[in-house]
Amino acid sequence: MARASVWLEEKGGKGGRSGQPSGLDRARITSVTVRLLDADGLDKFSMRRLAAELNVTAMSVYWYVDTKDDLLELALDAAFGELALPDAAVGDWRAQLRVLATEYRALLVRHPWLSPLAGRYLNIGPHSLAFSRVVQQVVRRAGLPAHGVTGAISAVFQFVYGYGTIESHFAERVAAAGMTPDEYVDTAMNAVTETPATAQIIEESRDLMAARGGDTVAEMLDRDFTFALDLLIAGIEAMVAKGAP
Repeated sequence: MARASVWLEEKGGKGGRSGQPSGLDRARITSVTVRLLDADGLDKFSMRRLAAELNVTAMSVYWYVDTKDDLLELALDAAFGELALPDAAVGDWRAQLRVLATEYRALLVRHPWLSPLAGRYLNIGPHSLAFSRVVQQVVRRAGLPAHGVTGAISAVFQFVYGYGTIESHFAERVAAAGMTPDEYVDTAMNAVTETPATAQIIEESRDLMAARGGDTVAEMLDRDFTFALDLLIAGIEAMVAKGAP
């Protein structure tokens, strides 16, 4: 049977059972979980490590959650709570969509463990639902027919999910190498240009790489993201203008 969600359990809203150890609550446990996931990564996270950080026994944590999955799902929703959500009822939908997309990208990069968890769980926690609701309200205001709204949301936010996930992986590789992003890219480019199989591909795309300019990696990533997002928004506008069937 497929796992449901911590948010569908009776104790999902308040947390804890009667007689639970003092000094702990779900909010504190979730906050420390997020901090450990940021510091150590998803693969190294364990209930034993969490309990040690909280200075309690592992069994004490289980007074508040039934499984490690429950805890990871709580951490996932806590991260979504960091997003700054615009007032979807006022303002330009294009600007609001850019804000939401940019916020989501930053969240994925800030928490590399978020993208695999977002694909694992139902994402029905209060913060995740608040984000989804605002996204839907903003895209509805673009003027698309109702049957096109979810497709437009998918186009924008699946792009952001992929972009942010790859960017977060890149940041992890850079950190593991002990380099700056610019040093890492320079080293990688020097390596691939010395190998015949990859050197040909680099040569064929040299004009595209030159067009990106000599900016920093961070600036190039921002520029590519902004341009891609503009393309998607222009596509929504074009569909609205032609009266999408």
